Amino acid sequence: MESIKMMKKTYTLAALLLSAVAGFAHADEAAQMKRGKELFLTAAVPACAVCHALKDAGAEGAIGPVLDELQPDAARVARALKDGIGAMPSFKATMSEADIAAVSLYVSKVSRAK
Repeated sequence: MESIKMMKKTYTLAALLLSAVAGFAHADEAAQMKRGKELFLTAAVPACAVCHALKDAGAEGAIGPVLDELQPDAARVARALKDGIGAMPSFKATMSEADIAAVSLYVSKVSRAK
């Protein structure tokens, strides 16, 4: 009987820890999405919105591809930010890895939202 009580306490503790981790992950993603949008609109130099159209950001740039149509995954966005592509410059020297990850997450999530 005592071992059953101990197992229940252990499972309850494990469930609480998993819930906490999931909550932190969600909060972190929300913060990354906010930062990604901020960078997309104004903080990156030049701002992504100058060249790219993206509905969620209200961006109507006409130089680069329409990201809502392209629907790139995060890895593709990160690669373009780091290496540049076509007329798009590399942002490797001007953006941190965390900022590149934030823009990549933001663009990949909102461009695929229906």
